Amino acid sequence: MSRISILGGTGYTGAAVVAEAARRGHDVTAVSRSAPADPIPGVTYLQGSVLDDEIQRQAFDHADAVVSATSPRGDMAGTLPDLHRSLLSRAADAGVRLAVVGGFSSLRPAPGEPRFSEGEIKEEFRVEALEGAEVLEVMFAAPEGADWVFFSPAGKFGSFAPFPKRGTYRLGGDVALFDDEGVSALGAEDFALAILDVIESSEHSRAHVSVAY
Repeated sequence: MSRISILGGTGYTGAAVVAEAARRGHDVTAVSRSAPADPIPGVTYLQGSVLDDEIQRQAFDHADAVVSATSPRGDMAGTLPDLHRSLLSRAADAGVRLAVVGGFSSLRPAPGEPRFSEGEIKEEFRVEALEGAEVLEVMFAAPEGADWVFFSPAGKFGSFAPFPKRGTYRLGGDVALFDDEGVSALGAEDFALAILDVIESSEHSRAHVSVAY
């Protein structure tokens, strides 16, 4: 059993990671500004802003891994690069594995091609995509000794496109994964499976990982 803290633990992805980590018997702390609608027995819920130094300290205290499932929305817009610099510093100092949930736009359509975030993006997604790409660059510049992994889900991922749990997934690198029909899709529960499997392994350290069916 490990101690795992999930920042953004009541959000769409974060809540799925919390549920999967608890199902596996880990000691789980979910950090968010809002209380959960359906608390999971045995999970510790810590309310507060992930931008607060004390909240960060509590999240890393005795943790084996910390998952950042934060989004650059609302008053969090523009804060994620600096937030993740702070999280990486704490991870390096504490010897804690840091898993960061990013977006599809940080992936490439093919090896060596520009990331989707560098091309044409619909206006409603532009700001979030660019900030996510900036966070990835922050990860690549992480201090030596920081054990991190950056996860990008499929193109069709989110509350707008829910998929039932399959219990399967594919892992890739920084190139987007598509199925035989050219669809890139993933459900939250299966994304959480992948995230926990990678966290529990010693693989994919300091790497960008894509996940899809």
